[in-house]
Amino acid sequence: MEKRNIAIIAHVDHGKTTLVDQLLKQSGVFRDNETICERVMDSNDLERERGITIVSKNCSIVFDSVHINIVDTPGHADFGGEVERILSMVDGVLLLVDAVEGPMPQTRFVTNKALQIGLKPIVVINKIDKIGARPDWVIDETFELFANLGANDQQLDFPVIYASAIKGFATVNPLVQQNDMKELLSIIVTETPEPSGDVSGPFRMQISAVDYSPYLGKIGIGKISRGVLSLRDNLVSLEGEDGPREQLTVSSIQIFKGIDRVNVDRAEAGQIVIINGIEDIKIGSTLCDSNSPEPFPILQVDEPTLGVNFFVNSSPFAGREGKFVTGRQIRERLKKELITNLALKVNFNDDQEIFEVFGRGELHLTILIENLRREGFELSVSKPKVVYKTDSDGKRLEPYETLIMEVETEFQGIVMKILGERGAKLCSMENINEERVRLEYFVSTKALIGFHGVFTSITKGTGIFSHSFAKYDPVSSTSSQRKNGALVSQENGTINAYALWKIQERGRLFVSPGVEVYEGMIIGVHARSNDLVVNPIKGKKLTNIRASGKDEHIELKNMMELNLEKGLAILGDDELLEITPKALRIRKVCLTEGERRRNSREVTAN
Repeated sequence: MEKRNIAIIAHVDHGKTTLVDQLLKQSGVFRDNETICERVMDSNDLERERGITIVSKNCSIVFDSVHINIVDTPGHADFGGEVERILSMVDGVLLLVDAVEGPMPQTRFVTNKALQIGLKPIVVINKIDKIGARPDWVIDETFELFANLGANDQQLDFPVIYASAIKGFATVNPLVQQNDMKELLSIIVTETPEPSGDVSGPFRMQISAVDYSPYLGKIGIGKISRGVLSLRDNLVSLEGEDGPREQLTVSSIQIFKGIDRVNVDRAEAGQIVIINGIEDIKIGSTLCDSNSPEPFPILQVDEPTLGVNFFVNSSPFAGREGKFVTGRQIRERLKKELITNLALKVNFNDDQEIFEVFGRGELHLTILIENLRREGFELSVSKPKVVYKTDSDGKRLEPYETLIMEVETEFQGIVMKILGERGAKLCSMENINEERVRLEYFVSTKALIGFHGVFTSITKGTGIFSHSFAKYDPVSSTSSQRKNGALVSQENGTINAYALWKIQERGRLFVSPGVEVYEGMIIGVHARSNDLVVNPIKGKKLTNIRASGKDEHIELKNMMELNLEKGLAILGDDELLEITPKALRIRKVCLTEGERRRNSREVTAN
């Protein structure tokens, strides 16, 4: 049977996973009476809750006797490490572009990676049925993007197909609606080259992804580049030219069939396979015939741009709500994460209770933290800080990003004002229609920390916001320090509604009555720039004399809901975000007021 290996790439929310759903349904993977959920490839809870793909997924379909392996990749720039390594095991890509929005920052990122490898994209103009669709403009913008990225003549002559993933049709003529996806599948078969590789040569493949099974241990996924793989074959695992070598025996081989994995006894060049029996398999490892060791170059991904420190939780509530609370447990979990999360970097210091964790952005780090939290871990996290570099002249550089937004014109002024305060530079502005405008900015990564929540709030949820790494440039004068001080509890106990009612005029609160607090815990943001120590457990004094007036009506206003992203965004340099399976709390590093004063004097003296 002929084979095709193809990845689906796009900007976040342009319809990749929905398209895969339709291809699976129409190819007969599911029974007619089978109940399936939407976005079947987004298999974990976080992906479903956030509506994004975090980890790449494999599946396969059969069309006209051709076995098509499909990889659904993440669309968010923070998970670009997933996209980069997945492209190394496919022979073609479907580039989805929204029929209204056109190419966005992540579109540029994933397209550049595909073009550099030499892949020829098939451009799918998705959501063609959407109000305001402008396919001709989108095609022109996509062609210009390809040209700017240095595409060759063959890549510039890309095939185009128009689709509505949600309605399940694809057509070569945008004026003629079809009833199925057959025209898209036909283009995949005709335009995507068959996998290359000499079946008669010695076996060779590179591991592009690693999974884990509690029954089988580590599982490697990759495309066989040459030769044939059979059960019980004796192979050698290599990590580059100078890396360690390990002898191994393959205990099982699987291929993708629909969304399932099926066991086979044999696989050959061009097939994407899942293998186990390898004790210490790593992403980028080369598996070869023992008599013909030829390592592939180690897979390289873009470096992280943002970092935080993980601390063992040391608050007065430590150990009350989590199952895993020690430095050893956090260390082992981070080591396990590094096996599959190629874009993540961790510095394991001599201090057993502090770990420096670096990722591709806020979302990349918050997904990791949220996963730890749901698994039962307790930890404290510092304020995010960007990763600096130094150029050949000794000048300090920081990461910058391309930021693209679409907002309603009534919010344009306030959005531009806030970005101006953050030091962002306006690159282009384009009126989409009478009601919406498209803005493109060049802005430092540190200035974007916490911006997503602000943007969503000021545009009342109607704005579209996306960004991707652009380059390192000289450090800007923009500060990421919170301008307001903190409202800090001076007592241990249970929060009183009356006390909060009196405190709320001093700033915005993010705690509720009945919640337990401790000394040094932050209960809100002060309206002024200085910290203010308050007593949130103080109740109303009672007497045995009945007051002539009636009691005050207690009403708490302007409360702030604290979530993981917002918590990290508002952290000060001397504050930590305490994370447990049941709660999020912000605290001072030094809990008592005396400690904070001594620390302040020491910093001033130095």
